[in-house]
Amino acid sequence: MIERYSRPQMKNIWSDENKFARWLEVEIAVCEAWSELGTIPRETVPKIKLARVNLKRMKELLAETHHDMTAFLGSVSESLGNESRFIHLGLTSSDVIDTALSLQLVEAAKLLGQDIKELISVVAERALEHKYTVMIGRTHGIHAEPTSFGLKLALWVEELKRHRRRLAEATKIVAVGKISGAIGTYATVAPEVEEKACAKLGLTPAPISNQILQRDRHAQLVTTLGIISSSLEKFATEIRALQKTEVREVEEPFTTGQTGSSAMPHKRNPELCERICGLARLVRGHALTSMENIALWHERDISHSSTERIILPDACIIVDYTLSLFTSIMAALQVYPQRMRKNLELTKGLVFSQRVMLALIDKGLSRQEAYKLVQRIAMKAWKVNRNFLSLLKSDDEITAILPPSQLEPLFNYQYYLRYVDEIFRRLGLTEAQWKKKPTKIEPTQLAPGAI
Repeated sequence: MIERYSRPQMKNIWSDENKFARWLEVEIAVCEAWSELGTIPRETVPKIKLARVNLKRMKELLAETHHDMTAFLGSVSESLGNESRFIHLGLTSSDVIDTALSLQLVEAAKLLGQDIKELISVVAERALEHKYTVMIGRTHGIHAEPTSFGLKLALWVEELKRHRRRLAEATKIVAVGKISGAIGTYATVAPEVEEKACAKLGLTPAPISNQILQRDRHAQLVTTLGIISSSLEKFATEIRALQKTEVREVEEPFTTGQTGSSAMPHKRNPELCERICGLARLVRGHALTSMENIALWHERDISHSSTERIILPDACIIVDYTLSLFTSIMAALQVYPQRMRKNLELTKGLVFSQRVMLALIDKGLSRQEAYKLVQRIAMKAWKVNRNFLSLLKSDDEITAILPPSQLEPLFNYQYYLRYVDEIFRRLGLTEAQWKKKPTKIEPTQLAPGAI
């Protein structure tokens, strides 16, 4: 377990105290089910419900038995009287362990779902705040065409919403219990006991099992956490790229007194986002291990058990932590619109090349002719670092088709934001969700100053 990254609620879910409490919860639910079927005297159930797990005593028994379930049962039995003989009646270890594990996973997934919901809320608010904050869009790391920072964040919101749905589906898959005996045939425990016990625990009985619940269920959850982590890494990587000194369009929070380097006092490193990227790699590794756990010998071996004691708590703890960390980063993210504007104009108007090409096509040129004509002038602008519009105006071949009066209106950033409202509407991102409305940027404000 990664103690450094454990938040209290998630840490408690994976504590030994909670794990063995869940084991006992399953044992009691089975006893109640047996009593309802008349196999166990009803008057013993209230006494059984008083059973307790003594962790110190269990540790002592474990040193002797080398088997956690028999040590657990010994500890529980010592807290009861003669009614202890009904504990674990007809069960095998995995009936209890796997069913209790499902309870832990559902509890953890519920907390992760709330984490994602909170992150969606924060990112949605920042998206609405910067709905019209114009910036350059980059493909292959190279300036492409203008977009808005709000659109970048809106894309993340929609991705996070998909993760909520994925997590909900994966939670349903693991929200099952298995009380079917040593090999899954119900030879020593009736199916009715499973149905009644699972109902009490809030789980669905597995339609069929062998000695264990099948590990494709757990793999679906852990791989879902791997995908969530990969998106967090994607978001964090984008912030890291935008925080580079040469770009500096956004910065993760940097508090008073914080240091970025032991040697260089000026450093403001994106170390929080780097931490998220590193931990995402760990979760993806756990996802691979969860898939390796699917193939077991015959009706069950124990090769999955040792890894699950690490990967299941760790994956849940890490994703809980990184979701919370990224939420705090986004809430306090520093955004620099003026720097975005400065970077937008670095290429001195080249970002409008497609608009010029389309205007030439509209005048009757073939696409190939228009492309070559605009590319010739664009390449010159790159080479001599000249204003693209000025070069166009001085080119006789261009002005014979598009006079300056028709070229100038093409160089307007507002053109690229004209469907922003429509995109936000599609996503259900409304200004009613935001405490203050974003400032609507007028077309005159968007005309490139250097052009």
